[in-house]
Amino acid sequence: MNIDELKNIWDNDEGQNTPEVSLEQRKSLNLPLEKIRRNMRWEFWSTVILLAFVLVAIWGIQMPFRFRLYLEILVAAMTVVTFFFYAKFFKLYKEISNPELETLTSLKDLLTQFNLNKQYYLSFYISFVPFLVGEMIIVIESIPKSRDLPDLALAIYFVGSILAGLLFLWLLGKFWFQYYYGKYIDKVEKLVEELQA
Repeated sequence: MNIDELKNIWDNDEGQNTPEVSLEQRKSLNLPLEKIRRNMRWEFWSTVILLAFVLVAIWGIQMPFRFRLYLEILVAAMTVVTFFFYAKFFKLYKEISNPELETLTSLKDLLTQFNLNKQYYLSFYISFVPFLVGEMIIVIESIPKSRDLPDLALAIYFVGSILAGLLFLWLLGKFWFQYYYGKYIDKVEKLVEELQA
């Protein structure tokens, strides 16, 4: 066999395995994709507003210089991490804003992007663990009564607060993703299953 015969076999095989997405299926796909895009826009702008509010609160409330400095550095680091992940989410947003979903292969690629971004979302919440620990250290060290606590009580309070915060972050992240994105991704997955059947 020469290279031209292999190319022909490859082209014929590829065409047989990629069923076309009908116009009706594309219309049913547009609703979940539009909801995902809308939720991504809402989440981005609400995060920008929240960060602005936090900075105004830090600068507007009277507090010791060291406490303000630590909070400003912590919020600046959180902002850098947040916008790193938003840059990743923006790639997905651009991709689903201009979808050319005419074949099963293109839908599978879209699902792969959704699954990849689901992992980014999980990584985003996990990346806040050090910030949570840093916030707890700042808060505990700035409370004068914490210096009077016995070592064991301080350790229990600190570790308990961290564990409660981690559990809260995990539950929030899981709920948030499912509520704003997961149910719409499930609709895309069902469409892919229909096309594969």
